Amino acid sequence: MSARPAAVLWDMDGTLLDSEKLWDIAVRELAREHGHEMSDELRHSLIGASGPNALRMLFDGIGVTATPQVIAAAGEFLEQRVTELMLGPIPWRPGALDALNMVRAAGLRCALVTNTKRSLTEYGLDTLGRHFFDLSVCGDEVAHGKPAPDIYLRAAELLGVDPADCVALEDSPTGALAAQGAGCAVIVIPCEIEVPEVAGRVFRESLNGLSVADLRAAFAARDERATATA
Repeated sequence: MSARPAAVLWDMDGTLLDSEKLWDIAVRELAREHGHEMSDELRHSLIGASGPNALRMLFDGIGVTATPQVIAAAGEFLEQRVTELMLGPIPWRPGALDALNMVRAAGLRCALVTNTKRSLTEYGLDTLGRHFFDLSVCGDEVAHGKPAPDIYLRAAELLGVDPADCVALEDSPTGALAAQGAGCAVIVIPCEIEVPEVAGRVFRESLNGLSVADLRAAFAARDERATATA
């Protein structure tokens, strides 16, 4: 293993950008297009899910048969509506810009690792600034999105680092599962929903004041859990 951390892997929606609120508008409108109001419980279950999985969960939840045609039309609706919403200002999560600057100033490699599809991620990158990231990996660029570990494994591979030497920052249960499954150290900053306090995860209220020491502490927590379960 290299000197830790070798790289920082950032989730986007809900972690760096407060964009889950934009998705909330779009998915609730999609449910209404099919004659249903979405419950908060169903909405929360979609947070962090990859596009196809989220659509299947949505239609199961509102009792609509998810035929390939329905899924395709829903995907087109969401992309158009979220694009419209993202053309306006996308709010940042507290402390996110300072955290990105801190990591870059420390000379650490970075990747944006998001379940959002590439076409929509580009709007997020317009707000965030591409100079903060060596690369980005999106949900439609891997075989299985979060909670599968594929997207984190791919990001580490492209960066040329061991996933075990990466720290991932996430806001959702789905994202935290993906990062842990890849072997990364994990810092969780919950946004819209609670995230289970599983051993090995470090929790913060916000990205305010994040330091390299905090990144290193995530490895200590992950390794302590591994030792305890060995």
